[in-house]
Amino acid sequence: MTSDEGALARLRGEEPMIAVELRPPRARISRSMSMDVWIDMHHAMGRLSRRDTVVFLTDSATGQAEEENLRHLSANLPADVDRSRVVPFLTCKHTLDYCRLFARRALDMGFGTITVLGGDRTGGPARCVPHAAELRRQLARDLPGLELGGWINPHADTAMQVDLLENPDFAADFFLTQIVSHHDLAGVETLVREMRLRGIQTPGAFGVFLYRSARPRTLSHLARFFPVPAEKLTREFERGLSPVEICARSIRALRAIGIDKVYVSNLRLERVDRLYVELVEAVNSGSG
Repeated sequence: MTSDEGALARLRGEEPMIAVELRPPRARISRSMSMDVWIDMHHAMGRLSRRDTVVFLTDSATGQAEEENLRHLSANLPADVDRSRVVPFLTCKHTLDYCRLFARRALDMGFGTITVLGGDRTGGPARCVPHAAELRRQLARDLPGLELGGWINPHADTAMQVDLLENPDFAADFFLTQIVSHHDLAGVETLVREMRLRGIQTPGAFGVFLYRSARPRTLSHLARFFPVPAEKLTREFERGLSPVEICARSIRALRAIGIDKVYVSNLRLERVDRLYVELVEAVNSGSG
């Protein structure tokens, strides 16, 4: 543990949490464009660090190659940001040597918590191991001081997902989930009920997505990676609901069934602090 107030402590705590998932710039964009994104990231991390939250930073999200999160965190993270609240992602879509070095670098740089995922199978480099749990077990042996997060999917077979959490070989101190929505919580409710029945104590955060619009092309693209309730979202936008209001509905619906730790994907870097404040206020006020 890097801090009594670090990411894992926050996930285990009693207070509700709305964490944020941010994306590094795409690989192979121009230097000037990359610089602009990382300036925005610098400001975003500084602003979010003043909130009671955790920031996750992706590794080639939705199959798109991204610049390495650790390299830019080391160069651009404001000095006053608590690194124990920043959690880089690591997918298995690298060589095993790279993954082991990444984990050691993260720990040496003060990032004592990382999330280890399998990574999208549909494109890009092959995984160095078939399942992320295999990599987590190796990293746990190599670096016993490193806290490791895993991944479960509420849309998949409930018993299999809870079996993962129950198995010590899953080698995860916490879990994140696939994106869920207030439009389809049946799988989430079943998963939570089964976890309670089996006495699962592993803390976790459920993913929600801030949809910026109901453009069919965008929703169709996103549906390649997680279930998207396109028709219901479209109706909400047509009724005049804002992206923040729709996202807040998902968070409130999760809280209603006892889930008070979430992470939010797809917040715009250039206005992340304002969006974050609006979202927290919408959740707490019950508007929308």
